[in-house]
Amino acid sequence: MLRKTASNLIAHIIFNTLVALLLGFYLRNAEAASRQPLTVQTPNGSVLIECFASTHATLPTVLILSGSKGFGSPAYDEIGKTFLDAGLQACLVHFLSPTDLSAIGSAGNSEARERYYAKRQSAWLVDIRGAISYFNARPNHVGKVGLLGISLGAEMAAAVSANSADIGALVIVDGNFPDGYSQPVRSLPPLHLIWGSADRTFPVPVGLNLQRIARHLVDAADIDIYKDGAHDFFLRPKTQQAQAAHVSAAHFLMSKLSSVGL
Repeated sequence: MLRKTASNLIAHIIFNTLVALLLGFYLRNAEAASRQPLTVQTPNGSVLIECFASTHATLPTVLILSGSKGFGSPAYDEIGKTFLDAGLQACLVHFLSPTDLSAIGSAGNSEARERYYAKRQSAWLVDIRGAISYFNARPNHVGKVGLLGISLGAEMAAAVSANSADIGALVIVDGNFPDGYSQPVRSLPPLHLIWGSADRTFPVPVGLNLQRIARHLVDAADIDIYKDGAHDFFLRPKTQQAQAAHVSAAHFLMSKLSSVGL
């Protein structure tokens, strides 16, 4: 009887210890994956940035630029968690203001949206460059920032990365240089392209052409094409393809940024 009681007590202690450890692990990850807001001043004013990491963490930083709908999708929280697990701090740069999001949402058609993009592009690029300069100048920052852009954000990421020495690695998701971009591209950072094979906004040949251009400028320029992936596949939460693409982006960025500046 005493042996049985002692065994039950030991089992109870082990069980409670495991529960406490798992709960602590969960809480730590939940806290780490929460969005930590900060404000960066640029020549245009204030830009909101949300980072998925403890403010005390010293990790390579990746700035993420959203598509035309902003950061409302829960997929961005999944991306932040995936990047943290890979050893990266992911930061969402709100270069699109609430006014921008409202104007884009009510534009009515693609032509009207493109006209609005052209009108606002220069201001967006100033804000994005301001965010890049802020993170690269922080005393505890590791190397240069990485940049990940999706759709409209990919257009801004491509434009801001061309001929820049401030970006350690670039991921483009279903996007291209902005319409009418005419500046000569003499250099690019290491580039990873992520594409959906069923993308009708930027068909696969657009991605392959961008890869071809990049290969003349940089050693690392590869492309992952996801079968039957639509234009927004990267932002479809809890889907196998999106999660695989998030991991692919994180591994590429970590491989490039962890050695930059060391």
